[in-house]
Amino acid sequence: MRVLGLDPSSQSTGFGIIEFSNDIYKVLEYGTIKPQRRQLFQEKLNTIKLAVEGLIDRHNPEEVAIENPFYAQNIKTAITLGQVRGAVLVAIAGRGAALFEYSPLEIKKAVTGYGQADKNQVKVMVKALLHLDETDLEEDASDALACGFCHLNTRLYQKNIEESKI
Repeated sequence: MRVLGLDPSSQSTGFGIIEFSNDIYKVLEYGTIKPQRRQLFQEKLNTIKLAVEGLIDRHNPEEVAIENPFYAQNIKTAITLGQVRGAVLVAIAGRGAALFEYSPLEIKKAVTGYGQADKNQVKVMVKALLHLDETDLEEDASDALACGFCHLNTRLYQKNIEESKI
């Protein structure tokens, strides 16, 4: 199974493509989508949308996992994040990809075993679990890979439950 994990943000949207096959996780690509700071906001949204479409076209993931935050620090941040998520969701829907959403707590718990883990703890575990040697793994890319990892584990768990019923 191939999954695209996304961590939306107007400044730096993280992404990670993970493939799970024969009990091995393989990271195909990861990074961040960073619109130019001087772009108008609607142009930033379009940049993010086009980049997500490109990732889906290039890697053809079976499913897409996205972080779904429960709160924002202020109303302006919440509205901005909602608009970025909208652009990402339009890109996913436009490519016909199946979408799954996870809370930050679910993602952190899947990766670290602790729902209140900090970003550095998530990054350390993502590097260990996915066998990444990268020393400069950006937080947004790490969060996106964590989201993808969380989704793969959720799907594998569901598959094991279904198979045990047979």
